[in-house]
Amino acid sequence: MLSLAAHQGASVAEKITKDCPLAIRGLTVSYGQKPAVFSVDMTVQPGAMTAIIGPNGAGKSTLLKAALGIVSPLSGQVSVFGEPLEKQRARIAYVPQRASVDWDFPTRVIDVVLMGLSRELGLLGRVRARHMSRAMDCLNRVGMRDFADRQIGQLSGGQQQRVFLARALAQDADLYLLDEPFAGVDAATEKAIIAVLKSLKEAGKTVVVVHHDLATVTDYFDHVFLINTRKVAEGTVAEAFTAETLQSAYGGRLATAQIDQISRALG
Repeated sequence: MLSLAAHQGASVAEKITKDCPLAIRGLTVSYGQKPAVFSVDMTVQPGAMTAIIGPNGAGKSTLLKAALGIVSPLSGQVSVFGEPLEKQRARIAYVPQRASVDWDFPTRVIDVVLMGLSRELGLLGRVRARHMSRAMDCLNRVGMRDFADRQIGQLSGGQQQRVFLARALAQDADLYLLDEPFAGVDAATEKAIIAVLKSLKEAGKTVVVVHHDLATVTDYFDHVFLINTRKVAEGTVAEAFTAETLQSAYGGRLATAQIDQISRALG
């Protein structure tokens, strides 16, 4: 029989598990003979913005895709709000890398955003006034309302990224996973995207972003997860985003001057 202290400890552990938006344990993914991600543990904090950072080829996007079941891991477990992924998939919104999308597919901006309501629309896909209103509101939040009837392939890269963010907003998820949303976008789009992501955090949502710009980490995020095939560090920006952890993750690929600049920014 458990002692009272042990029983209380188990209850706390159970609560943390159920409150945890995303928990990854022992995840290994391999493309061919070489692991892209090896035995990685990650615990995402609720109601926060977390950056996944690391050098090119470090496994950042692979980690996100494996967590979503897009790629199959060799081993490991993923839980979403304390449950298996399939039971909680409706609580997740995903924004893929823009380069992975077929932008030549003939569809309008508004139709892309309505895809975020697919679970609500059902098999018949009957769009009612309330659905259209919600989709237009999401476009308005990303500054794309006036482009609702435009073909998606006619948009700039930054505009396309905004539309995919609007689709994610339409899902009204609890956990938002974004794969390099700032890659190849203009400054205005980056500013618009980060404003929306911060508004999600303020609403109690959890945001996880694969991110490549080290200079903006301290301004944009609360937590960081550093990876280079294996986990290097995890924690708050103040705890885990340091010159030492960056050197461990990037090695010679990160210039000493860049590390010094980040160190000065951290105070």
